[in-house]
Amino acid sequence: MAKYLITGGAGFIGANFVHLLSNETDHEVTVLDALTYAGNKASIEGLLGNRIKLVHGDIRDHGLVHELVEDHDTVVHFAAESHNDNSLESPDSFVTTNVVGTFNLLDAATKSSKRYHHISTDEVYGDLELDDPQRFTETTPYNPSSPYSSTKASSDLLVKAWVRSFGLQATITNCSNNYGPYQHIEKFIPRQITNVLLGIRPKLYGSGENVRDWIHVEDHNRAVLKVIEEGQIGETYLIGADGEKNNLEVTKLILQLMGKSEDDFDFVKDRAGHDLRYAIDSTKLRTELGWVPKYTSFESGLEQTIDWYTQNPGWWQPLKAQVEARYASQGHV
Repeated sequence: MAKYLITGGAGFIGANFVHLLSNETDHEVTVLDALTYAGNKASIEGLLGNRIKLVHGDIRDHGLVHELVEDHDTVVHFAAESHNDNSLESPDSFVTTNVVGTFNLLDAATKSSKRYHHISTDEVYGDLELDDPQRFTETTPYNPSSPYSSTKASSDLLVKAWVRSFGLQATITNCSNNYGPYQHIEKFIPRQITNVLLGIRPKLYGSGENVRDWIHVEDHNRAVLKVIEEGQIGETYLIGADGEKNNLEVTKLILQLMGKSEDDFDFVKDRAGHDLRYAIDSTKLRTELGWVPKYTSFESGLEQTIDWYTQNPGWWQPLKAQVEARYASQGHV
């Protein structure tokens, strides 16, 4: 049994990681979450008890971070401002949370000699041309294009520097786009699903040609746990499940699985600086650590995700009006 501190553990990927630890390990878990709009206590409320607890706090709180890190064996850092549209509108919180917050955790983990794992994104590598045969690898140069991806790149580089300069026992994973239960409905897939459930036509940026490399959140989190337990200190591992789909394909598949016409959607104004394509080469993770994804069929994973949102309206309906109002204010209606 170990004591895990999970930052951002009430957010989408972090909450699913807490569920994984609760169901399949005997670890003690403390969730540190600021419970901003993207963090939802309801995502983990049923797990809270003797072995899992929630601390409502901010990774930008230097004193609190040091106090909590000192009392745990392993820090898993999920917490981040992560929505690209919001980063274009209000980049300041992305800098303070993703950079300053990460520094606080690195400082605390170094001074307390703790194991640290850093969750990052493939967006730090920029984008690829639609017809480029290459995919991102661990040696791809960083080339971020938004305040979100640039602050995540900054946090990655801090981790690398702390490993080299201060001997921090750390690993990094960069993952492709996640989907699955408990994802905030501002994100692409749950927004489309909840629109259909409410009789609203889904919205698609630009021409819908932008490609994302989709992975089910459970597969992502199992890879993270594998890296924490077996990964080599100082190394970066890319997590991907060979799930490249363009946004038009995904929208049409959602409509098809939900019994609607594949053309029952609207194109809207494209996002500024919208990356064309992400694609992950996870060979290192698969060959060195033996990880393989469970959800090899995107369609079956998406069907399970649709079922979850259909069966849990109480989780997402209170958020819906505010999300759609924000998109309207940005001209993406």
